[in-house]
Amino acid sequence: MALGASSVVLFQALLAVLISKYIFSHPYVKSVFLKTGIAILILMFIYFLLSANRKKNQQNIKKRTGTKSFFTGILVSSLNIFPIPYFVLISTLLSNNFEIKFSIMNDIFFAISAALGTLTTLYLYVIFIMKIDGKTELFKRYSNYFMAALMLVLIIITIARLYNM
Repeated sequence: MALGASSVVLFQALLAVLISKYIFSHPYVKSVFLKTGIAILILMFIYFLLSANRKKNQQNIKKRTGTKSFFTGILVSSLNIFPIPYFVLISTLLSNNFEIKFSIMNDIFFAISAALGTLTTLYLYVIFIMKIDGKTELFKRYSNYFMAALMLVLIIITIARLYNM
């Protein structure tokens, strides 16, 4: 599953670099994206707050291996579009703050690095989860509150960026 997800991240990162070149060369488009981002972050903040207050049922997860797992990783990662805005931000920060000029070679290198980082992170998650199996009650209880707080911080930062343009 991690290999499938990482292969999708490769294409998402490449797409994000191309999008960032366009967005940040047009100030009006940048402003519209920031306003849209604020609305999405507010919706996510509300969702995580509501999810934190809801009772959770224990679910058993089946272990999968093989090609079915690879295609499941591709499907799940394809449905997750959040990495694209994240990679747009990262590529923009690299090009603006560090004066990196994104050529085709740098774009491909950035995408491969993102995919390898995703693969490494997913495997580390598996190792970590296997070590803490059965000790996750505290995490389950407060994870949605943490995500809601994170969304609130991102909302504040985005509003500050929007009005300091």
